[in-house]
Amino acid sequence: MPYDAARHRRDDAAVRRGFWTKARRVFGKVPFLDEATAAYYCATDPATPLRVKALLMAALAYFILPSDMIPDFIAGLGFTDDATVLFTTISLVSGHVKGRHRHRARKALVRLGFKDGDLKESAL
Repeated sequence: MPYDAARHRRDDAAVRRGFWTKARRVFGKVPFLDEATAAYYCATDPATPLRVKALLMAALAYFILPSDMIPDFIAGLGFTDDATVLFTTISLVSGHVKGRHRHRARKALVRLGFKDGDLKESAL
């Protein structure tokens, strides 16, 4: 898929505007918030290649959208599509999600209230 600069700008703006609001709202409800946060830090890192940023921003934009394929309010299923999109994207760009991104994610989530021991060490 070719790079779409306008779409990347829209996704970037939406994610920067809404990621932390969504993270606070779903805190404790989604088991992949640590991965989403690491992806956020990778996507906002100036050292990350533009195509990787665009992919991650698109996946994160999907995560923060209030309505998507499976609405988030559906118990047990609401975040499965978000997780699928996010994990597929991270697996495609896994070499770019570095330890420094995961470290920043861990620190941010601890500040939000996660106990450090509740965060898993990611295999991705």
